[in-house]
Amino acid sequence: MKYMLLMQFSAAGTDFPQIHTWTPEEISAHIGFMGEVNAKLVADGEWVDGQGLAGPAQAKIVRAGAGGAPVVTEGPFAETKEFLAGFWVVDVDTPERAVEIAAWISTAPGPGGAPLNMPIEVHPVMSAPPQDV
Repeated sequence: MKYMLLMQFSAAGTDFPQIHTWTPEEISAHIGFMGEVNAKLVADGEWVDGQGLAGPAQAKIVRAGAGGAPVVTEGPFAETKEFLAGFWVVDVDTPERAVEIAAWISTAPGPGGAPLNMPIEVHPVMSAPPQDV
C-alpha cells in the first residue's frame, strides 16, 4: 500500500529556530540525513518518490477564473502559520511501517544536531475510489 508522508513546518509548533538561521554545518547534516532516509527507502524497495519543497515565498495558489483561465495568487503568505516543507511517497506492506518511517524522518537533525521531532503526516494513497461511492 502506498502512503504519502508530509513534512509540515509550523512556526507555532516548533521549538527550534528557522532554517535560515542554522549554521552551514547544521544545514548540511539535515540534508545529509534526508539523503540517508531516501537511500535506505530505495535499498529497501519502499521508495516511490520524495522531494524537498521551496519555501512559501516561492509558492503560488492557482484557481480557475472566468472561462477556466488561471488566477494566480503569489506568495509569501503572511497569514500562513504552516507550510509543506517536503514529502515522500512510500510503498510499504503495512500501515505500521509507514508510521515507523514517518517517526524516523521526524528525527532529522536540527541546530546542534538535536532531533527536530517535526510532525510528519501519514496519508494512505487511494488506488481506486471507495466501492460505496
